[in-house]
Amino acid sequence: MPHKQSYGYGQIQKQIQKFALTQQMQQSIQILRYSTEDLAKYLKQKQLDNPFISIKGTMSYTGKSTDMSNFKVGQFDMVTDNKSQSLYDYLLSQVHLTMRKTNLRSWVIYLIGQLDENGYLKIDLRKLIRKTGVDYITMMDALTLLQQLDPPGVGARSLQECLLLQIQNIEDAPIEAQLIVENEFVSLVEQNWEKIAANLAIDGKQIENAVEFIQRLTPAPGAAFEQENIGYVYPDLIIKKISGTADFSIKTTKKTKPLVVFKKDYYDKFLRENEDEVKKFLKEKQRDFQELIRDIELRAETIVRVAEVIIERQHDFFEDGNEKLKPLLLRDVAQKLNLHESTISRAVNGKYLQCDFGVYELKYFFKRPVNSIGQDISVDTIKEHINVIIAAENQQKPLSDSKIATKLEKVGIRISRRTVAKYREELKIGSSTQRKRI
Repeated sequence: MPHKQSYGYGQIQKQIQKFALTQQMQQSIQILRYSTEDLAKYLKQKQLDNPFISIKGTMSYTGKSTDMSNFKVGQFDMVTDNKSQSLYDYLLSQVHLTMRKTNLRSWVIYLIGQLDENGYLKIDLRKLIRKTGVDYITMMDALTLLQQLDPPGVGARSLQECLLLQIQNIEDAPIEAQLIVENEFVSLVEQNWEKIAANLAIDGKQIENAVEFIQRLTPAPGAAFEQENIGYVYPDLIIKKISGTADFSIKTTKKTKPLVVFKKDYYDKFLRENEDEVKKFLKEKQRDFQELIRDIELRAETIVRVAEVIIERQHDFFEDGNEKLKPLLLRDVAQKLNLHESTISRAVNGKYLQCDFGVYELKYFFKRPVNSIGQDISVDTIKEHINVIIAAENQQKPLSDSKIATKLEKVGIRISRRTVAKYREELKIGSSTQRKRI
């Protein structure tokens, strides 16, 4: 007969402690995985489960995921009728109807492809001109044509320009509205009405009428169209350039690191009870609070550490908004931080940072490398090269995928014809036959 293993009290205690530790680890993993919204829901439930826990401040947020969310003149009327047509398709249909088949039109189409979901043009035109050698006037003409398309405000490079484009499109717009947005935009944002009145020599009534008009404009002309994901997000981190240095500061928000307090007075009131069951209950709830605090701290610390590696690797992006991200894998960050790859995955999914160029999910900065001649470059960089090559081609003799691959090899990017075709299709660009214009 096999020997039956017996367990003493000490062994049973060890098993219980091991189980408790596993539960704690599960809570830590769970909290790290949570998005800001999920964390808020979790803490709300914790507050219900533990009468001695209080969450200070609200955990709800309604700010838009755009880099103009700090504009607080008033409440914009945001139209979101979710049209079945995408912004890209809508603009492209206008181009095909109103513009002749010229090189200039090709650049307008290229710029349309660079718009974000709100209709803003985020690409640096000066860098594009230097990289492609396109004439400055041609590029500016393409921008002007883009900004003349519907909806008004599309193709703007800032909120100020977006509002100006809309004002200029409305015949009966008050002249004061244009004067304020054009010359006193900072004062408008700060609601410094006295400064506006003094600098523009207009009275309070004129300012009031102008501001009411401006409030009816939209800060995101592209948001009314069908999007894959139109939502509201609050950043977990705020990234700011440290003046006079090449470094960046990382600040956690209250949503990432909410203030959870222990109601000690309320706790002490029950502590005076002599019943063992009450004391046991109190000890459990106090330990529960301590574990929750530790897990929230660990979550915030892990997200910050991951962000530090992202900023170090993608420094050019945070410096000047350069969209050409360098290759970066979860494995790379895991090795650098001596953490498991699954931990990094939990830390980046559903977590957002805000920098000078907008709000981005952390996983946006992870790009798989493509082995090129002497270096690894990201897929996004290759796609941008393909986009530029096609935009500059002769539309009567468009380039085949093989010829595009040859051109890429000349700049050090060695990929197959099939890979070119795959990336071209992902960019929603037709084949050479489909692109041919007679």
